[in-house]
Amino acid sequence: MEYVQPIRDRKKIAAMKKYLKGSNLRDHCLFVLGIGSGLRISDLLQLKIEDVMTERKKVKSRILLREKKTNKQRSFPISDNAKKAIEEYLATRDYQLNEPLFISRKKRSALQRAQAYKVINDAAQSIGLVTKENKIGTHTLRKTFGYHAYQSGYDLTLLQKIFNHSTPSITLRYIGIEQEELDDVYMNLNL
Repeated sequence: MEYVQPIRDRKKIAAMKKYLKGSNLRDHCLFVLGIGSGLRISDLLQLKIEDVMTERKKVKSRILLREKKTNKQRSFPISDNAKKAIEEYLATRDYQLNEPLFISRKKRSALQRAQAYKVINDAAQSIGLVTKENKIGTHTLRKTFGYHAYQSGYDLTLLQKIFNHSTPSITLRYIGIEQEELDDVYMNLNL
């Protein structure tokens, strides 16, 4: 398993969104919900339409799920960007509430992890995001959420709790905060 990076540049995030929206609304929704929720790919792919939509076909305000890896209950609000992506995507398909949210085009079953990886990686390659040093995969979505939350000033202990990490240092390493960024604090504070 290769170590993947968060998408640090907001312009690259916008380019990914634009590329995915132009190619497939399901894939765009997967990306937007992934970077907006910090969910593991296994939890994203297990979502059912009823997890995000009401019987009246309105996007819910929150997602409630049991995490696959930890078996812990998790509840979080759906961002406006994610709500819009869900609405746009589901407007393009007929569905029952008990169906998978991210459906495979061929089997009409849940999208598989390998397919999700291919979608994210192909899009990243198409916009020039993948390099020898910068690997992108499905875990990139979760790491991008954490990286930008941290850069926006959210407390590291909140992220540690969201990611269920045992120490802040694990969270920093996980979200791709590198020594150069830590050194910048010392150099730019300059008291």
